[in-house]
Amino acid sequence: MEPVWNLSNRRLTQVAYGIRGLAKWLPLQAGRTLTLLADPAVADSEAVDQVSANAAWAGRSVERLVLNGPGTLESVTELAQRLRHSELVLAVGGGTLLDQAKLAVLMSAAPVVRDRLAVRHRSGLVLLPAEAEPRIPVVTVPTTVGTGSELSGGACLSGPQGKRLVLGNGLQPDVAVLDPVATRTLPAELLAEGVLEVFFRVAGMYVGDPQDLPAEDAFALTLLERLVVLGAELASVRRAGEAPGDSLRLQIAKLSGVSHSQWFSLGRDPCACKGWYLANELSTGLGLRKMTAAAAVLPPLWQRIVDGDDRWGSAHRLRRLWETVNLAHGRELPADPAEGVAELLDGWLIERGIDATVERTDRIARSTMRAWGDGLPTLGALTLADVRHVMAEAVRQPQLATP
Repeated sequence: MEPVWNLSNRRLTQVAYGIRGLAKWLPLQAGRTLTLLADPAVADSEAVDQVSANAAWAGRSVERLVLNGPGTLESVTELAQRLRHSELVLAVGGGTLLDQAKLAVLMSAAPVVRDRLAVRHRSGLVLLPAEAEPRIPVVTVPTTVGTGSELSGGACLSGPQGKRLVLGNGLQPDVAVLDPVATRTLPAELLAEGVLEVFFRVAGMYVGDPQDLPAEDAFALTLLERLVVLGAELASVRRAGEAPGDSLRLQIAKLSGVSHSQWFSLGRDPCACKGWYLANELSTGLGLRKMTAAAAVLPPLWQRIVDGDDRWGSAHRLRRLWETVNLAHGRELPADPAEGVAELLDGWLIERGIDATVERTDRIARSTMRAWGDGLPTLGALTLADVRHVMAEAVRQPQLATP
């Protein structure tokens, strides 16, 4: 997951519904070969088989590479070396794999990218040179939902100090292919977390920037309204012990991608989603999935906004958003946004229970400030005490064993 930063001046990513569309698109591209990158979990999946079959139909020979690991500077550099002579890269996998593919393709064309990523600095945000552009097309086929990496000009890179957010013109993919066959292997629990990830990102941008922008606000509220309906539908399916159908997964995938549209960030403060930075550090520091951390952070963060601390976001915009959510939910939630969102997440069956000692939480709060605060625009005027307060409310103190 990453906040919505729209810095790219490249043309927007084309979106194709269905892997079969590749058979028509590929013959229009130069070259005869294709490098297919895949997650280990989907390397032998129906999605990868369909991609390979369409590539063969289009007269492309396919080289398959299976990538493992979180994606570090070292692994991305090694992949960039392997892609030096590639003519087109097609990545099938989750956000981590798509991020690695985008970074490696750009690095193989512009060595300055590695130089920029190798520089040690405290900020968690890395801006790549505007002139760095890929030399070959990149096609993304997401097998997860939520991150939106298939359509964004950003990527996350793991390192000794945690994950860094990398932004650059050249990270925008050429084509994103959405097909329900690609998400058939995705556990329903992670699909629900994908719904939360989009909700978290769009709501964070909407509430975190105090400006009223009628057109952009309408887009955001409509998307959130639809997400709430799909989240409830998915929860109902899960409670019945059934598997989410192709239509439901595709609808969620569409909204995941759409949430990276410029209409959700146009005129907005790109640092508006303050919760992203806290969730990023909390998940890394405790070894949790990002959405477990996000779900834990959201209620106490919204409580700070409700209490009038506008450094976290706008209280009147949060109330407006919550009215939309409550109407869409069908079953009335608490009127208080902080209480209500906790009940909403529980209704979506999202895990948000986190245990951490005071000492560990304090260390994570300090690392959050080093990477994103203390004068950096990402956390703005927020202080260590502010971050520590929200994180302390987000976690539970471990129970000591009785003798």
